[in-house]
Amino acid sequence: NVFDQLSLLWRDILSLASIVTKSRIPTQNTMRVLALLATFVAAANAFGVGSLSSFTGTSITLEPTYVVRGAPAGRSDLSMMRHRNKLKKLNKPADQRKALLRALTTEVIRHGRIKTTLVRAKAVRKHVDHMIELGKRGDLHARRQALGWVYDKDLVHSLFEAAPERYSDRNGGYTRVLRTMPRQGDNAKMAVIELV
Repeated sequence: NVFDQLSLLWRDILSLASIVTKSRIPTQNTMRVLALLATFVAAANAFGVGSLSSFTGTSITLEPTYVVRGAPAGRSDLSMMRHRNKLKKLNKPADQRKALLRALTTEVIRHGRIKTTLVRAKAVRKHVDHMIELGKRGDLHARRQALGWVYDKDLVHSLFEAAPERYSDRNGGYTRVLRTMPRQGDNAKMAVIELV
């Protein structure tokens, strides 16, 4: 029986330890002998035929453990989803983001075609389409709304003159976003946004 062999081995180790501690062997050697004996006990327990319970002497069989994974690596368990938040933040505070979108809208209407990053082009597309819708409507309230967004007053007046006949047959989709080559410095995705 493995348990009987281990108990005999443990009794021998204890008797050796008592002999070592009673003799006049220096302390460093005593510690070395005790460490060697403890190593033997640990090896006997580790490589025996099944581990033994210290209470009953019966062998314990260990079941394989399975690791249950929670969230994938790189994600937090407490990440909240941005439900119903369609606004692209563009890595800017609200005031800077609004100023950027107003400036891009003004330049798209002025030049008809600008080159910017893909995310900015997709973000400004909504505002340019809205300004053209206001220009097609043509009433005073629409004109004042457009003047509140577009920086150039003369540009708003020319938009309100040209938009009704230019886009009379089109109901939305007044801009087109075309992908171009990435930017040289930081490899950002670039795009051209243009009026149709």
